Amino acid sequence: MRITDLFIYPLKSTRGIALESSEIDAFGLPGDRRAMITDRDGHFITQRELPDLARIGVQAGPSQLHLSMGDKQMVAPIPMAAKRMDVSIWKSIVNAAVADDASNHQLSEWLGRDVKLVFFDQDAKRSASAEWAGEGAPVTFADGYQILVTTTGSLRALNADLETHGEGRVGMERFRPNIVVDTEEAWKEDHWAAIEIGGIRFDLVKPCARCIMTTQDQSTGSRDVPNPMPAMGRIRMSADRRVPGPLFGWNVTPRGTGRITVGDTVRVVEERPEGWTFKVRNRA
Repeated sequence: MRITDLFIYPLKSTRGIALESSEIDAFGLPGDRRAMITDRDGHFITQRELPDLARIGVQAGPSQLHLSMGDKQMVAPIPMAAKRMDVSIWKSIVNAAVADDASNHQLSEWLGRDVKLVFFDQDAKRSASAEWAGEGAPVTFADGYQILVTTTGSLRALNADLETHGEGRVGMERFRPNIVVDTEEAWKEDHWAAIEIGGIRFDLVKPCARCIMTTQDQSTGSRDVPNPMPAMGRIRMSADRRVPGPLFGWNVTPRGTGRITVGDTVRVVEERPEGWTFKVRNRA
């Protein structure tokens, strides 16, 4: 097995950037989900409630974000000695740096509502769930964990079910992974407890429950496109109450540092023989 794709998403819930290689640190892939859009009270906003975020392209520099939306362009400086505010993301409260007023005003005009652009800087702190990832596993503005891994074999199986039911096909971009592993068989990742890439151990700590974001075109935000949720409901509905809903991909915590590259070998170093339990549905 090998890595076929690497992605980061510098501004949470906007377009991703494909990479040929990446460093790995305790937070995952550097630059991933280091910025986020919130409402004026600091509550995070994603494509779940604002599909137009899919239309925002991002290029990240060392001191600024270059943002685009259609023919609109802006440069948002990454604040250094910044004003700060507490922001909420799921059950976490993070003290984040806040962008300058001009950037916030311009983004608010683009999105048609009052928003703020915030940054996870060196003074921001957040940890993944200790129940799943262990104590002291740092995470930025990702939904909950450092890295998301998906496999090509599982996407083929999902698309086969969609096509059998006349529901079209979807691409891997719908699932917004960081690492895509090329596999022949579907759902093998359910049986991986840990993998090794480039000498780094990655623990698969929790399957990823999927939501309405998978139903949106990741370049336009449109929901008038093939929808993977029915297929996931038929073949990937979790039977474990700890992680309810349809599952695709696994949340991963790195246990070392180094560099990984597209084409690197992926080796299973610890297995989960019991896999994961799923509800049996009528697939007719």
